Amino acid sequence: VQMMQNVHLAPETDEDDLYSGYNDYNPTYDTEELENDAAFQQALRTSHGRRPPITAKIPSTAVTRPIATGYGVGFCSAFDPFGQSRGPAPPLETKNEDSPEEKIRQLEKKVNELVEESCFANSCGDLKLALEKAKEAGRKERVLVRQREQVTSPENINLDLTYSVLFNLASQYSANEMYAEALNTYQVIVKNKMFSNAGRLKVNMGNIYLKQRNYSKAIKFYRMALDQIPSVHKEMRIKIMQNIAVTFIKTGQYSDAINSYEHIMSMGPNLKAGFNLILSYFAVGDREKMKKAFQKLIAVPLEIDEDDKYISPSDDPHTNLVIEAIKNDPLRQMERERKAMAEKYIMTAAKLIAPVIETSFAVGYDWCVEVVKASQYVELANDLEINKAITYLRQKDFNQAVETLKMFEKKDSRVKSAAATNLSFLYYLENDFAQASSYADLAVNADRYNPSALTNKGNTVFANGDYEKAAEFYKEALRNDSSCTEALYNIGNYQKALDTYKDIHRKFPENVECLRFLVRLCTDIGLKEVQEYATRLKRLEKMKEIREQFPWALMGPICLLLTGLKDKPSSQASSGIPRDITESDLLPASVAMVMALSIAGLALHLLRKNLDRA
Repeated sequence: VQMMQNVHLAPETDEDDLYSGYNDYNPTYDTEELENDAAFQQALRTSHGRRPPITAKIPSTAVTRPIATGYGVGFCSAFDPFGQSRGPAPPLETKNEDSPEEKIRQLEKKVNELVEESCFANSCGDLKLALEKAKEAGRKERVLVRQREQVTSPENINLDLTYSVLFNLASQYSANEMYAEALNTYQVIVKNKMFSNAGRLKVNMGNIYLKQRNYSKAIKFYRMALDQIPSVHKEMRIKIMQNIAVTFIKTGQYSDAINSYEHIMSMGPNLKAGFNLILSYFAVGDREKMKKAFQKLIAVPLEIDEDDKYISPSDDPHTNLVIEAIKNDPLRQMERERKAMAEKYIMTAAKLIAPVIETSFAVGYDWCVEVVKASQYVELANDLEINKAITYLRQKDFNQAVETLKMFEKKDSRVKSAAATNLSFLYYLENDFAQASSYADLAVNADRYNPSALTNKGNTVFANGDYEKAAEFYKEALRNDSSCTEALYNIGNYQKALDTYKDIHRKFPENVECLRFLVRLCTDIGLKEVQEYATRLKRLEKMKEIREQFPWALMGPICLLLTGLKDKPSSQASSGIPRDITESDLLPASVAMVMALSIAGLALHLLRKNLDRA
């Protein structure tokens, strides 16, 4: 019976009870008698803080339980993770604004703010304010350096801040055309060996000397900067070499310029270097090298996506949405601008070299057309053919001009409109108003936004006596292009047409056709300036005669074209040659760009000398 007292019987439960047995436990872990356990209570009272010292005990026969430690695993008598038992945190120390360290910190912050304000003013076009801020930043930075030297060792001076202050000051001096001060400031940076890579700023010094037309020093500093640029920075080296080559051209050292451009085209071909290489060969009269340079220009990779990328290959709405989003995004616009710039360089180069690379201009144009057709610029071949026809027109060979232009009647709308406009122009000059009206209709139908076509159509309508309808065509031409001088003149807005032609004359003073229009306008309005423009026109016509006698005198100041050709694409959509004045009261329009004939102005320097002798 006593044996059964220590046996705990499990209650009867349902055999299907899934949770049976979970209440069973080892009696050793029974906590009901812990309150009566003296050893446990003693350990509990002494668990917080230091344990009581161990003292010798009289041996006893009683069995005692071991004393539990106060630092058992997983047990803590006072859980205080945030340290609240230590009381509130001490108050923050007040900032001593009069301490040298704090004064230096605030002054450094003020210098940085002044540099930022100077840069912002420069970006907004307020150059005077930008320079004042840069000067103030320089003064405060010098005060900052002196204070740092008094408080800390010289090694702790902020060199980056000093560099940025000096560099910004030099840049603002240069922007305000205070070149002497800019050069002195750059010298301070370059001569300080503590500034790493400061020697590269000699490029900026070379640019200043170039603006001052001190070409020898410009080349010297460009070459010194080039020595500072490691070969791994290929793009930077190419840009410096282009500056050197342009400086050589301005000094008339075409052979040295050719060497520089040839090196650039072998390292990293680009459109500007290729175009300037053609100009340099044109200057020395090397026909074969002109051809090779033109082929190199054509082969320069544009690194833009093909137009097919922006055409949806399927009806997938997601794909169409993506294509619609990227077809006019900033990247696509940049690609269009780059392509337009490439086309302008190629067209200008072709017009320049075509008359001189072969025995006749027609053969030269044919060679250029064949090269263009075999390249990625196939569409430019049509523009060159139209320009060839305009050259026939300038030479009074109307039959050849008409025959060439009629080849484009079945081409695409843009080319057809340009060709038909020039044909209408030709027939109007010959007083064949029926043919002129027919081709004007063809040009307008092919491209309703062609202001020259609309002007010519207005002229033909005016010739038939329908003045109100003619005025409507002139107004429509002006809505498409407010600077269409022929429409302005024909509609009676003489003053605006005069202002437009004066602006063209300022940009291209050697353009004969522009001077002829100015003479005619001044005569109609009754201005005293007519005598001045007539004298200039007579002088240019005399120069034209000399050029015909000395054709290679055209190899004069190539720099005029270098500075005249801008990177922006022309606003004229078509190509050709400026207008010839007619005997009628109306000005017919061709699709030409005024700049296309300004190539003849390249010979200004040498031709003026010959003219003075004559």
